[in-house]
Amino acid sequence: MMEKKYPLPPFTLETAIQKVQLAEDAWNSQDPQRISLAYSLDTEWRNRDTFVNGRTAVQEFLKGKWEKELNYKLKKELWAYTGNRIAVRFEYEWQDQQGQWFRAYGNENWEFNEEGLMEKRYASINDLPIDESERRL
Repeated sequence: MMEKKYPLPPFTLETAIQKVQLAEDAWNSQDPQRISLAYSLDTEWRNRDTFVNGRTAVQEFLKGKWEKELNYKLKKELWAYTGNRIAVRFEYEWQDQQGQWFRAYGNENWEFNEEGLMEKRYASINDLPIDESERRL
């Protein structure tokens, strides 16, 4: 039986918003195993200047991410959708090992297979150092 991750494409406004919210909730869990289940076994990622291929590599990437990015909190917003693709803009805040806070801004382009698993994720992200008093999330 094929693995499915609902909602399935083609997306409507309602299902695209639902898919974005499910992703936000999963990423805020900071659970690499849970998050990876939204991706196809052979998923392809570009995250900043890092290329990640496959669900197992996604889990390892995310494990390393949250060893570095402490007190992580993310907010995603649907930007556009069509067929099996969704574009998202996001911001998240995190703190490094020395206590410096950052806000990261970015855009992601997602492409899904027929089973609703993300096959491609391309993320462009910029980090901005902030004072703790400037936190919004």
